Amino acid sequence: MRIAIGVDWSDQAFTAITQTFHLYHPTDVTLVHGVNLGFFEQPLVAEAANLQGYSDFRAAMVDAGAQLLDRTAAMIPSDVKTVRKINEIGSPAQVILDSAQTVSADLVVVGARGRSRVAETVLGSVSHRVLSHTSRPTLIVKGGAHPIKHVLVAVEGRDDADRILQWLTRHRFATPVELCVLNVVVPIGLDSPYDALGARAWWEGAESYAEEFVKETAARLLDSQYTVSTKVAVGNPAAMVEEHAETADLVVVASHGRKGLDRFLLGSVSHTIVHHVSCPVLVVR
Repeated sequence: MRIAIGVDWSDQAFTAITQTFHLYHPTDVTLVHGVNLGFFEQPLVAEAANLQGYSDFRAAMVDAGAQLLDRTAAMIPSDVKTVRKINEIGSPAQVILDSAQTVSADLVVVGARGRSRVAETVLGSVSHRVLSHTSRPTLIVKGGAHPIKHVLVAVEGRDDADRILQWLTRHRFATPVELCVLNVVVPIGLDSPYDALGARAWWEGAESYAEEFVKETAARLLDSQYTVSTKVAVGNPAAMVEEHAETADLVVVASHGRKGLDRFLLGSVSHTIVHHVSCPVLVVR
């Protein structure tokens, strides 16, 4: 398993490394640091600043990044066969995205600072940008690092379930875990005394279908490493996942891959979940 981990000097980045090895036993790890020169990265500014020690500033930032990579590499277990260190000048999110593509990472890991969704829209966020633009499974690490025992697997439909099942089968957790497969049925208005369209019958059928769906999914996951239970909830999908995630150590969801205008107009359940739950979130693509 190849994992690319984005690192900086934040506590969240160091937590992300520790959490990664609570989850998996990868054989190949790439540590990625984007040297963010900020305002000085613009060519004209850099040229103008060259007379005032810009070269020294740039070299010091690159050297600090190299020190960071040495420090984080020391946190990686000795049984990991391959450890790469990438230290490049540029937007941290873009450097992570490019590096993950270059090394063909199976998983991208980034720590989240807990910035609100509005603040992320205005100020930007490395984790937000990576999650929005990568086509690879992504682990967003939030809170403190801890062993994983209880995993909430939120499935919307069969396509979601198939992608998550493939991931969970191909990439086993480092230790046995308890999985809870959750499906949320979105309610429809049933207050009208007129039921010409058979809404009530449809509703009862939808709940029955959801029960069969989660049980079928759970049966496909049940083996010596996974203990599996099921749950069907009624309500707003993101809100219900957030509620059930309160007792989980990890949430696993699938992304529909919406980008740009589609994401703005239609929203993204997986993205909303990442913003609102307090535990790590694995987004499978």
